[in-house]
Amino acid sequence: MKATFSSLATAITLGASAVLASSAVKARDSSITPITVKGNAFFQGDNRFYIRGVDYQPGGSSQLEDPIADADVCKRDIAKFKDLGLNTVRVYSVDNSQDHDDCMNALADAGIYLVLDVNTPKYSLNRAQPKESYNDVYLQYIFATVEMFAKYPNTLAFFSGNEVINDGPSSAAAPYVKAVTRDIRQYLRSRNLRQVPVGYSAADIDTNRLQMAEYMNCGTDDERSDFFAFNDYSWCDPSSFTTSGWDQKVKNFTGYGLPLFLSEYGCNTNTRKFEEVSALYSTKMTGVYSGGLVYEYSQESSNYGLVEVSGDNVTTLADYDALKTAYNNTPNPSGDGGYNKTGGASGCPTKDAPNWNVDGDTLPAIPAPAKKYMTQGAGKGVGFSGDGSQDKGTASTGTATAGSGSASSTGSASSSSSKGAAAALRVPGTGVAPIVVGMVTAMFSVLGASLILS
Repeated sequence: MKATFSSLATAITLGASAVLASSAVKARDSSITPITVKGNAFFQGDNRFYIRGVDYQPGGSSQLEDPIADADVCKRDIAKFKDLGLNTVRVYSVDNSQDHDDCMNALADAGIYLVLDVNTPKYSLNRAQPKESYNDVYLQYIFATVEMFAKYPNTLAFFSGNEVINDGPSSAAAPYVKAVTRDIRQYLRSRNLRQVPVGYSAADIDTNRLQMAEYMNCGTDDERSDFFAFNDYSWCDPSSFTTSGWDQKVKNFTGYGLPLFLSEYGCNTNTRKFEEVSALYSTKMTGVYSGGLVYEYSQESSNYGLVEVSGDNVTTLADYDALKTAYNNTPNPSGDGGYNKTGGASGCPTKDAPNWNVDGDTLPAIPAPAKKYMTQGAGKGVGFSGDGSQDKGTASTGTATAGSGSASSTGSASSSSSKGAAAALRVPGTGVAPIVVGMVTAMFSVLGASLILS
């Protein structure tokens, strides 16, 4: 009986904690409008939204610093973001054990959105061992991050992965990237969270970029991404829309049913003038593209920085001035920019090994121990001090059935997935509170104790 009462007390405590955690995810009121997806474009209310942003990871990803957990650092840099005319920043790693309210609220007050990579170097898919690294320990970590940031109205999007596939052979990891995207979208719905758009950031390679874009947009609605992004350093000043090959990319992506944007751009082979800005925000491209993120804010060893950071001091560099001038001289197009209003799914690309080593759209099922997160929540993240996940946890042991990632939500937020007529890419060489839980919670906790404590 002692063990029984102990288990009961634990279950009740866990049940109450889950209820309190759920009630705590509301962010303070904000005047910033959450971004949604319509067709192949982002919208801010009824107005087309173009990403004008930078990639923001002071210290570089190797040092694993969280720039938005330090309110002083964040507010210091917001002044520069506003001066540049930015509306978005991308952050590659956050510590999900830390509080981010101050920075996220300050960004919102400045009218700035966040595109967030949910992975960290220790909690991510391993392209060499995708099956083993796709496990319940990994999913708990990223779900905890998703739950933390979905409450902020200025969280624009989540990246489920970044450059997991960087050549032909590593395309074999694509089903796992897509499964993670599916799982995050299901978690948002199952936990009644705001439907923040979820997608993938692809590498700057032409081996299989278009196939990956198709793949992330094929299959059942629960499997499809909300957007697709890729890194592109092919425009190196001095250049042009045609010399860079951007005209051919627009041609190849015409008809694509999801929002598309550049998750990194800004070749630094020569002096950067950011001449590509005038093309990116022109009607030559806005029917397909929704802007992009310049790499990168702070000067690191790769020499892409817009500013030099030394302690509390921030010094602007020549690239900062060039980007500011380019933005100032390039307004967004009037109207809707010629976007594809219907959106729609693509056909799955045909296997073409070794460039595209994926056959069909069979995805791994979510690892069995991770299923409970959909109803119980993922709990608190362990942050940067965690032991990592790539060689831990329980992996998937089967394949998913079509529609397995579907989930109903009782909330008012609607899905951001675009629907409509089938769309196709032109892919060369392929087939295209206080506790007020009461007896109800106690009973629920007792009934669910065996699940919670298992």
